[in-house]
Amino acid sequence: MISDDSDRFNPRDPKPADAGKPSKSVKRREARQLATQALYQWHMAKASLNEIEAQFRVDNDFTDVDGAYFREILHGVPASRNEIDTALKPCLDIEIEELDPVELAVLRLSTWELLKRVDVPYRVVINEGIELAKVFGSTDGHKFVNGVLDKLAPRLREAEVKAFKR
Repeated sequence: MISDDSDRFNPRDPKPADAGKPSKSVKRREARQLATQALYQWHMAKASLNEIEAQFRVDNDFTDVDGAYFREILHGVPASRNEIDTALKPCLDIEIEELDPVELAVLRLSTWELLKRVDVPYRVVINEGIELAKVFGSTDGHKFVNGVLDKLAPRLREAEVKAFKR
């Protein structure tokens, strides 16, 4: 009798068992995108974070999103806002209040990651910030975000930046 093992791993099958599942980095990117939108809403509408989070979880499919990371960003950025803005100020040519709200959301999220998530390499933080600005920001917003984060990273992650540049 021949058994039907069609659901078992077959080394000749080009697709691994987890094919089609998004990677951790993809799930984090999706979390950052939703968090950017949520932080923008928080900044503009001054709604409560819990209300915004609940609305986003109802209105969006979180299947491919790192929901815990979304929540950590959404609640972490406002909780650290003073520290974030203090870190940002020396890297800006204009006042924080004059920044485009989308670019401000991206910069605050990226600064929070540089400050609080040292497990995320600074180059990943910068790249993700640029990508967020490309998706949500003005035409050249990504260039502005890149310039600010390039100034900020050595201030907040001096040893990591120096080690990379060797």
